[in-house]
Amino acid sequence: MKLEICSFSGYKIYPSRGRTFIRGDGRTFHFLSSKTESLFHQRKNPRKFDWTVVFRKMHRKGISEEVAKKRTRRAVKYNRSIVGASWDAINARRNEKTEVRSAARAEAVAKAKEARKEEAAKRKAARANQPAGGQKFSKQQARGAQVKVQANSR
Repeated sequence: MKLEICSFSGYKIYPSRGRTFIRGDGRTFHFLSSKTESLFHQRKNPRKFDWTVVFRKMHRKGISEEVAKKRTRRAVKYNRSIVGASWDAINARRNEKTEVRSAARAEAVAKAKEARKEEAAKRKAARANQPAGGQKFSKQQARGAQVKVQANSR
């Protein structure tokens, strides 16, 4: 015995009961009674009728087994290391004092300045070694372009 479900009310439709409506796009709707069919064709919303299954589910009606409230799962915090740094290193960095941190930052800045000065000195020395006459060739020649040979006969 095949039971259908009413498209509007959500009730079971037993064999030899109800009506079937097939819409122009081919979708089939089953109705328990002329009341549900009429309301469907009036484009009424079944969520607003308190006797429909959809309304009762939405408003949590008739749930006899009201079990104890569901417990929300709390997120458990884990202390995990990150790629490239162990958890001990991360913890040590977090717990160090601000003076130590600022001293380390100042040292890093000084080291970077020193490296920049050395780089500038190297560039200056490289520039000093070049001939003072400036460029003897064009930019295209410097990039490797072939020199045009001019014809000397006419």
